Amino acid sequence: MLTHLDSQGRANMVDVTDKAVTFREAAAEARVRMLPQTLHMIVSGGHPKGDVFAVARIAGIQAAKKTSELIPLCHPLMLTSVKVELSAEGEDSVRIVARCKLSGQTGVEMEALTAASVAALTIYDMCKAVDRGMTIDGVRVLEKSGGKSGDYRVADA
Repeated sequence: MLTHLDSQGRANMVDVTDKAVTFREAAAEARVRMLPQTLHMIVSGGHPKGDVFAVARIAGIQAAKKTSELIPLCHPLMLTSVKVELSAEGEDSVRIVARCKLSGQTGVEMEALTAASVAALTIYDMCKAVDRGMTIDGVRVLEKSGGKSGDYRVADA
């Protein structure tokens, strides 16, 4: 059942008034693929705009807090923790993992996905002058816990 549609098929915000407050957590990831020399520039600290990972981390945290402003039917949430981790993978990829937590009436998957996505977009923005061919892929929920639907973990996480 699609919970964002009413009985007439119209979009609506899910009513969570009667849902119990529980601890909820979600993690999501994204990958940015680039030329090896672009990744080397980022990791070595040679980017003229500064620390790419630090800026992307802040962008991801900020994005998680603004998810309800970006995704029309998301509830505004009082997040208690947002962590964004960035790491070089291989010679041409950055892996981003965003983890969001709260005690509330609805899950935080969208906040984690938004954090990972915006961190990836920030890397692209900062590096596009040297590598226009970068790609962003693999955006997905890795795991979630809490709430009525229970826990979820992607098989290969």
